[in-house]
Amino acid sequence: YSELWDQTRSYAGALRKAGVDDGHAVAMLIPNVADFARVYYAILALGAIVVPIHALLKSDEIEYVLRDSGATLLICAAPLLGEGAKGAAKAGVPVLSVLSPDPIDGIPQLEALAAVVEPIRTYTPRQPSDTATILYTSGTTGKPKGAMGSHLALVEQTSTLLLSTFDLQSTDTILGCLPLFHTFGQTCTLNTGFRAGARIVMLPRFDGDTALRSLIDNECTIMMGVPTMYIALLEAAKKTAERPKLRYAVSGGASLPVAVIERFRAEFGVEIYEGYGLTETSPVASFNHVGRPPRAGSIGQAIWGVEVEIAKADVEDSIELLPVDELGEIVIRGHNLMKGYLNLPEESAKAVVDGWFRTGDLGTKDADGYIWIVDRKKDMILRNGYNVYPREVEEVLAAHPAVSSAAVFGVAHDVHGQEIMAAVVLAPGADVDAASLAEYAKEKLAAYKYPRRVEIVTALPLGPSGKVLKRELVVIYETEKVVAVAPMA
Repeated sequence: YSELWDQTRSYAGALRKAGVDDGHAVAMLIPNVADFARVYYAILALGAIVVPIHALLKSDEIEYVLRDSGATLLICAAPLLGEGAKGAAKAGVPVLSVLSPDPIDGIPQLEALAAVVEPIRTYTPRQPSDTATILYTSGTTGKPKGAMGSHLALVEQTSTLLLSTFDLQSTDTILGCLPLFHTFGQTCTLNTGFRAGARIVMLPRFDGDTALRSLIDNECTIMMGVPTMYIALLEAAKKTAERPKLRYAVSGGASLPVAVIERFRAEFGVEIYEGYGLTETSPVASFNHVGRPPRAGSIGQAIWGVEVEIAKADVEDSIELLPVDELGEIVIRGHNLMKGYLNLPEESAKAVVDGWFRTGDLGTKDADGYIWIVDRKKDMILRNGYNVYPREVEEVLAAHPAVSSAAVFGVAHDVHGQEIMAAVVLAPGADVDAASLAEYAKEKLAAYKYPRRVEIVTALPLGPSGKVLKRELVVIYETEKVVAVAPMA
């Protein structure tokens, strides 16, 4: 840790020499390597604002983030300069490289500059309300929005997670496989891990076999991931009898099927504790607190200092809270809320109403304070006037022994309004057809809920944080004629 701080101070000295000052926005395009931490904390140490850019963006998308954030500089890992440098050139933003083995014409190396410049002595103090990060949402509708996170939210998140949510010790080793440009990896793995003084094993690119090998070889005690990662680990575990020495695992980012939780417990001997949050909530709002028996299928209870309630989903200009067990929209308020969306006051006003952030997720809250997500408001399917929640159907399909993962979504239909469709990835070696899977779901679900069409696919489209991109599936399959594999009742 002392070496990391010395390196961070050197990087900060170099960035100051390059013109970075407090309040400046500085973008970084770096994968999960040690330089992510050095650059991230160097920017914050100068009192500047971190703008992480995810590694899959193309130059036009990078240009948009740089322009919208007002970034004065891009720090880019050498392997990503192909798109990063082009995007920066379009935006008129200078670039510094890291991880470059040789000098590149016109792009100074941050390491070389840090070697000849005086390190900063200490960090620049900031006010709790000052902006620390600008994290861009995935942009499921329209352009990505920059959620401004304050220093208060950053510090309170790490402190709350460390002291009353996770069981995280300085002796722990965490697998850093969550993308650090994303709020989940940045807050839960990097910031909270460092706050505890734990060891973090960086994994620049995730695949199940590599992750399992890393968990074993590095004697990792804690795994943090999204559902697709746990599904991949279960597949990788079929190829070896070796198992890691995990104490527990954490899941977020998307709903984790109960069947996957049960399979993981049986295979690895540990619990997966599921939580919930969004970029706009820094991210964690609720969690199955480690030390309490987790409730499979629930996203847990509100973390300390944060309120999570259920409000009427059809009332948009005010917040009307609902009683226990009633279905509505999940709303959140507390120290973890963003300051707002950068340059978008109207969008900010729609998102935060009466001090509550409207999540767009539908759920219920039980008498013990546990939150249960039903689905995204926008993902709900309306078939023949009946509300169908894809997550419920996905849970049924995921329990089939031949199914690795499934995504359920609605496609337009002339008669029914929307038709229910499922895209399914089979487990390796599984032999089952689409009609059999539709019949399986039909036996376990009400007549209006089961998928009339099932497509077996090799993979589901995933976003940078590992979420299934259902909008891409809708685009693909709405353009095709819906051929039923089950009776169109």
